[in-house]
Amino acid sequence: MQPILPGAPWLIAHKSMLGVNKPNKITLNGQDYVIWQNSKGEVFAIDNICPHLQAPLSNGWVCQERGTITCPFHALEFDGKGRLHRTEEKDTQPITKSLELIISNDCIWTYAGFEARLPIPDLHQSINNEYEFIGVAGEKSIQGDFLTTLMVNYDYNHQNGTHKDLFRITSCKVSSFEENGYYAKVAQEILRADNTLGEIIKNPALGIIPKVMNNTLEYAFPSTTALFAKSPIGNVAQVHILYPETENRTKTFVLFYAKDINPVMKLLFKNSFLQAAGKIIEQDTETVENLYPRQKPKIRLPYEEIMFYAEKLYSNW
Repeated sequence: MQPILPGAPWLIAHKSMLGVNKPNKITLNGQDYVIWQNSKGEVFAIDNICPHLQAPLSNGWVCQERGTITCPFHALEFDGKGRLHRTEEKDTQPITKSLELIISNDCIWTYAGFEARLPIPDLHQSINNEYEFIGVAGEKSIQGDFLTTLMVNYDYNHQNGTHKDLFRITSCKVSSFEENGYYAKVAQEILRADNTLGEIIKNPALGIIPKVMNNTLEYAFPSTTALFAKSPIGNVAQVHILYPETENRTKTFVLFYAKDINPVMKLLFKNSFLQAAGKIIEQDTETVENLYPRQKPKIRLPYEEIMFYAEKLYSNW
C-alpha cells in the first residue's frame, strides 16, 4: 500500500500495553511488526515475518535470558536489531529489518523508516509534566480508513448523536477555535441532563461529571486529540491516539491521565474513567464502520470548519 502521511510521527503503543517478555504484533501502513519489552524496560521491534520460512514471530516467545524474539516454527532467535542469534557465534549483520523506535515518557513513537516531517508533539510532554498516567482504554482496530476516523475526532456535532445517550448531552457548542499549523486548540461547552441511577451504578464516573462541562481540546495532527476536563474530584486528560494500520483499518487507543485527585478517589474511580473512555471508542467505532461511502454533503452544520481544517492538513501533506 501507499504509506499514509509518510514522515509523520506515529504513537504505536504505551509501554504498559506490551507487558514484559511478551511478543505483540502491530501493523503500521500495511507492514506487520513484532514488538516486545524486556525485563529491563527496553523495547524492540522488527519485521514480524521470520526470514527463514515466513512464520509470524509474534506467535513465538521472548527468551528472557537473552531478550531475543524466538520463531514459533524452528525456534530461531533474533535480537532487536534483526540479527540471528547463534549459540556458537554472533552474527554482526541484521538479516531482517528492525523498526526504529523513540521512547518518550513510556510512549513508543516511530517514523517507520521515513524522514521526519514533524517532531514528536510537545503536547505529550506537557501532559506528562502536569498529570499522572492512569491507564489505557479502548484499544481497538477500526474497520475504516484513517482520514474518516481522524475527522470524527475533529467533528463536534457527532457528540449530539453518537454520545448523546451515554452522557445525556442536551447541547454541544464551540466557543473558540485556534489553529497554528499542525496544532489546534478548541474551547467547548457541553450541557447535560441527569444520568439515571442505573447508569451511574453501572459506571460511577457518570455521577461525577458536571452538568455543564467546559472542556478544552488540543490537537497535534495527525495522531493526537487531547481532551482536558474538570470534575468535582479533580482534573483529567483523555488522550485519543490514531495511526493507520492499513488503507482501510485504523488503530486507536486512549491514554488516560489525572491530577489533583485524592488517592482514594483515584482508586475508586480509575476503572470507571477507563470504562467511560472505552465506551466512547466503541460508539465512535460503530459509527465509522457503518458509514456509507463518502459523498459531497448537502447540509452544513456549525463548527464544521474544525473538521475541514483536519481534512485540509491531510490533503496538503
